[in-house]
Formats: sequence, C-alpha cells, structure tokens
Amino acid sequence: MNTEIKKLYQLMQHCKLCPRKCGVNRLKGQTGACKITNQLKVSSINLHYGEEPPVSGKEGSGTIFFTNCNLSCVFCQNYPISQLGNGNIITTEKLADQMVKLQQKGANNINLVTPTHVYPMVAETIFIAKQKGLTIPVLSNCGGYESVEVLELMENFIDIYMPDMKYSSNENAKKYSGIDNYVQNNRLAIKEMFRQKGTLSFNEKQMAQKGILIRHLVLPNDISGSKETFEFVANEISKDTYMSVMAQYHTANKSDNIPELNRKITQTEYDKVLDCFYDAGLHNGWLQEI
Repeated sequence: MNTEIKKLYQLMQHCKLCPRKCGVNRLKGQTGACKITNQLKVSSINLHYGEEPPVSGKEGSGTIFFTNCNLSCVFCQNYPISQLGNGNIITTEKLADQMVKLQQKGANNINLVTPTHVYPMVAETIFIAKQKGLTIPVLSNCGGYESVEVLELMENFIDIYMPDMKYSSNENAKKYSGIDNYVQNNRLAIKEMFRQKGTLSFNEKQMAQKGILIRHLVLPNDISGSKETFEFVANEISKDTYMSVMAQYHTANKSDNIPELNRKITQTEYDKVLDCFYDAGLHNGWLQEI
C-alpha cells in the first residue's frame, strides 16, 4: 500500500475525509453522517450513456455508484442509494476487477459517483486496478463538499474531477443539504481540483482525458445562486472552464413537501441563468432543454 493510501486510511481514525469532520473512528466500525464504516458499498456497476458528451460518448462511461453520501440533500434524485443505503458490500480487489471489465467493454472512463466518503478504499481499488491493467481515465463525480487535504492525497488517483457547485449561499446549503460552510469548502476544493488537473482536455475522439468539469443544477427560485457561482468560476478559476448547466431538476426525496422546491424550474428561470453564464464570460460547456 502506498503512502497516500495509508494517509487516507489514517484520516478515518478520527474521520475528517470531508469538511464535516465527524471525528468518529470508522476503522473500528463507527459511523458518522455518511453512515458507513471502512467498507465499500456499491449500488450498481455498468456502462452509462447519459453523462455529458465527452464523458459518455458512444461507448459509455464505466459508472460505479457508491452507496451513502456525505450530503443530505432534500431533493436528491438518488436518495434510495445516497440516504437509504441501498447497495451491496464489495472488496477493493473485486471492485478493481470490475473496473478492468468495464475497460474491456469499451468504457471511456471509470466514473466514480459519490466517492468522497470512501476515498481511501477508492484509492486502494484504483491502485490495484492499475496493476491489473487499467489505463482509461478515472473520474470523480462528487458533490463538491470536499477536503483540500484529501484531494491532495487523491491527486495521483483521479484524472478528471466532475464536482457539483450546488449553492452560493451557506444558509441554503444548511437548509437543503444539511451541511455547514459549503460555499467556502466547495470553492477551495474547486481551486485545488483546477490546480491539479487544469482545464478539461480531450483525446482525438473528443473524450475527456484530464481536467475539471463543473456541474451546476439550477434550482427553483434561484436557490442555487447561479450568478455568484458563475462569477466565481470566471474570475477565480478560468473563463475557459467547462460547465454543465443542468435544467433537469424535479421533485424527489423530501422536496415535494417544501413549497419553494416543489416544482420544476421554468424556461424563464433557466434563460436568466444562461444570461448570467454568458455575462460572466464563460463559454465552454453543455446546456439542457427544459
């Protein structure tokens, strides 16, 4: 086991893998907000064709959905996995074999969905998989509530970061995702990801190979604070940053009982968000139809 993996596991003794810093000893079976110890639990492993074009492509993205999450979003569309714990325990050795199988099936990448709370085991899995012949890019598809210290340890294991930028308001992050100081931690994480990998780069097939691709889900009533997020990215990361501005919000989990979230966004709302995107000077990325 290499040095980075050892250090990642040590962070689980008084867990501070994410900014929650629950402090529990996950190596001894204790659980914090993410409700999992040092075991890997996975809900699905398959080729996924619905990601952004340079992620899925025609061949698909080798997607691994990890069970549980360090966030508690009231509108989470995958809440049976992220909050109810649906999934099966798997060893790092067996998951490494699955990564290689996805590569053999033609996957453009290994797409790790919600890996933040299991980064030590994920890093170990990637280490084993590379010894078994894994060569395609590894992508961290995360909620953006990350620890810079942990990201530094993950630098040699991740090729592409695909983080969310969910909010530009800590009050909204606390109210709708149950987390403190989201904005500061999210923005520091985005800066670290960009430092490591830079602007998204592509191969001859226009598949992403390295870099950062930021996702921003537009929420009703400007709860996501899009304008401030775009201005941060443009001014403090790069105007060339690739962003996915998503219009796919729909009620899920608990959000149908929350008045300000119990509807889809309108075309007018989305159009205003896109105006903010271009006004900030951003120009790379993907938009959606409502």
